[in-house]
Amino acid sequence: MSLVPSFPNFNGIAPLYDQLAKGVYGSAQLRAQQQYLASIPEHAQVLILGGGTGWILTEVLRLARPGHVLFLEASEKMVHLAKERLQKKSQSGLETQVEFRVGTEKDLGTEEKFHVVLTPFVLDLFAVEQARQMVQTLDQHLLTGGLWLHTDFQESDSWFKKIWQQPLLWAMYRFFGWVSQVPARRLPLFRQLFQERGYTLEEETDFYGGFICAQQYRKPGP
Repeated sequence: MSLVPSFPNFNGIAPLYDQLAKGVYGSAQLRAQQQYLASIPEHAQVLILGGGTGWILTEVLRLARPGHVLFLEASEKMVHLAKERLQKKSQSGLETQVEFRVGTEKDLGTEEKFHVVLTPFVLDLFAVEQARQMVQTLDQHLLTGGLWLHTDFQESDSWFKKIWQQPLLWAMYRFFGWVSQVPARRLPLFRQLFQERGYTLEEETDFYGGFICAQQYRKPGP
């Protein structure tokens, strides 16, 4: 029986998380998360799951004009940092209402529905079956025809790129498994998870030599 916790804990590393990401990937993660934010419809109800220190939140408010944003993050320290960041930016999004909530997709109310779901570097933290369950749960809260903006790591089919990608993945999973109890040990097959739910991949852009991918999915209509 595995003794690895089922959910990561980023409280301990929260103050250093952004610096660590920039130290390894430069601006690639940030640019990938920005890629399709302008696609968010005006006045949309938006869910950001696992928004970390809130950088993605301020970018959503800068590049789009949503009506309401739910910032749902499992780490209370990350949520605290996100609130501070928003206050420092003095970015209320004008008409946008922002709600901060400590929790996971399981803490969404049955009645809560969204036009857009964002999962920035979230699904890679979980074992395949848990990631599949998360996609299924979030799908229930995304309105028909809604957008799912997914940003995460991906492993190339190229043997040349695998030479450096696989050791980097191994190191990442061992490090975050140690400091944050991340349960995953390999990347889920993200495309398969979305295909199983009938989503259409509308746009896709690679970053960091193809190791990072931004994708815009559309939930099937009636």
